[in-house]
Amino acid sequence: MPKILSQKVEEYMNGLLPKRDAVLAEMERYAARNDVPIIGPACGRLLSLLAQTSGAKRIFEMGSAIGYSAIWLARGAGEGATIFCTDGDPGNARRAQQNFERAGVAERTRFLIGDAVEMMGTVAGEFDLILIDVDKRQYPAALQKAVPRLRSGGLLVTDNVLWSGKVTDRTKDQDTRSIQEFNKAIYKSEQLFPVIVPLRDGVAVCRKK
Repeated sequence: MPKILSQKVEEYMNGLLPKRDAVLAEMERYAARNDVPIIGPACGRLLSLLAQTSGAKRIFEMGSAIGYSAIWLARGAGEGATIFCTDGDPGNARRAQQNFERAGVAERTRFLIGDAVEMMGTVAGEFDLILIDVDKRQYPAALQKAVPRLRSGGLLVTDNVLWSGKVTDRTKDQDTRSIQEFNKAIYKSEQLFPVIVPLRDGVAVCRKK
């Protein structure tokens, strides 16, 4: 797990989290065994809360892997919601679909296989909430694609924006530089009101004006 907060504070916060149900708990174990990146339960609860409080019903997720974050979003958004999920790996898509069925949210999800940024172009209409969690080099392109598709008052949520603290470095690493570029862009945007939450690996929450 990336370390932004001190280890003691991180452990304290994680110790407060209620136990997850059997589906999420098994997904967390699978992700740990197979090195599958997931947002984790603390960020999952944030996503669920944002979906609940914003009333989001039409959600696009750039980067879904095995469907962990999508389950948190689907449960937070509730009945009548649609979460468009994306991943380039058909194996991940199959496993995600199995997880959705076990979690009781399969009717709220649609899985698109392919490049997440490109897949947004295959779905018409605006979205209430967009989650960006793709390859870090794609963050600037994902931002340009996402903002026009977000309704006024909608939320843009992005994971890993503190990148284990590496965003503070001067570096030639393209992943880090792309995240730095993304962070500068959301704060310079006249369309977004952003806040970076130093939770886990850093989560940016932006409201479109």
